Amino acid sequence: MEESVSAPVAGPARRASTARPSVAARSIGQISAKQAEAKPTGVAEFDRVLGGGLVPGAVVLMAGEPGVGKSTLLLDVAHRFAALGNGKVLVATGEESASQVRLRADRIGALHDDLMLAAETRLSAVLGHLDDVKPGLLILDSVQTVAADEVDGVPGGVTQVRSVAAGLITVAKERGITCVLVGHVTKDGNIAGPRVLEHLVDTVLHFEGDRHSSLRLLRGVKNRFGPADEVGCFEMTESGIVGLSDPAGLFLAESGEEPVPGTCVTVTMEGRRAMLVEVQALVGGSAKDGTIPRRTVSGLDSARLNMGLAVLDRRGGVRCLDREVYAATVGGIRVTEPAADLAVALAVASSVSSAPVSADIVAIGEVGLTGAVRRVSGVPRRLAEARRLGFKHALVPAGCAVDAPKSMTVTEVSNVGEALRVASQRWASRG
Repeated sequence: MEESVSAPVAGPARRASTARPSVAARSIGQISAKQAEAKPTGVAEFDRVLGGGLVPGAVVLMAGEPGVGKSTLLLDVAHRFAALGNGKVLVATGEESASQVRLRADRIGALHDDLMLAAETRLSAVLGHLDDVKPGLLILDSVQTVAADEVDGVPGGVTQVRSVAAGLITVAKERGITCVLVGHVTKDGNIAGPRVLEHLVDTVLHFEGDRHSSLRLLRGVKNRFGPADEVGCFEMTESGIVGLSDPAGLFLAESGEEPVPGTCVTVTMEGRRAMLVEVQALVGGSAKDGTIPRRTVSGLDSARLNMGLAVLDRRGGVRCLDREVYAATVGGIRVTEPAADLAVALAVASSVSSAPVSADIVAIGEVGLTGAVRRVSGVPRRLAEARRLGFKHALVPAGCAVDAPKSMTVTEVSNVGEALRVASQRWASRG
């Protein structure tokens, strides 16, 4: 056998074949946007994250850890969507039987004549149900359990997930059916399957929560029809998942208790929602025999805690690098934004000095490695929420007290040492 390479054929470059378009292009001003208006589902917190409701023809991917309550929430959404007269809703489940879904519906009171159930694991069968039912909303639980007959591979594989999602997206766009796909997550918390799946869909939602806590957060990661950083708050109860339109005080310690050393309140922004969160810190004894001191966090970023401890030790004169430090948030919420740095620093300093921070003060600001307290976004909204809940004093970065509430004392601090001095003066006044 002899290897040979064929030379390219001379002549004009080959062009892609053309076809007659099915619909002629029109001026953008002649296209009506009425068909893409969002329809409320009746679940206020769910609609908040979506930007007003479900858009006809949109495909939503909702992911979360096992047992967090994805199926329960979507069953309630399906029931309320049908009860509002938006047409029939088809719930196609590949993980449970129709009888098992009916038991959950009885428990949460999600029974309606226009709520249709089907237990299927084949894409062709799901598409057949769409032809028969003609729903306005399709919920597929989950996309990893459904397989396309014409594609090789096991259900949940990369090829199968891509093919199933592509087929449903095509049908949803052609018929104007809103499609909600439930997705699994990996042990790292990422959505299982090909990454292209997140690019194909219109909206990506993450349903988060600790199984030891009743709090659930629905977080928007991607949204073509609304804000991509909005958060909805829910509470898991025996009768289902209930939306929390005003989660004020949910992440604070019980009211009426005397302040103890090692606590400080901050205001975090979850999307466009300001929520008060209490940060707690406990500083133990010094490490012995040259061992590395323990650092344990819950709900906070461990890297930012370590940087904050170094700044406190070097810039604030608070000796804590050689001591064990434990830090956590109240209520199980996870706070990763830098605006909580100042509250963490005050909580640690309070634990070291055994002097409690005043119960009516909030601390907002990012702490840099130079010890400077940097400005953060949304300070007026944070202060307004703190004032609404009865806080009278706030520590904010320099230049952020312009739009502060008139009935609130706002102190600007430029560095962490100045913040500690202001806090120590309030500690002394309490004494």
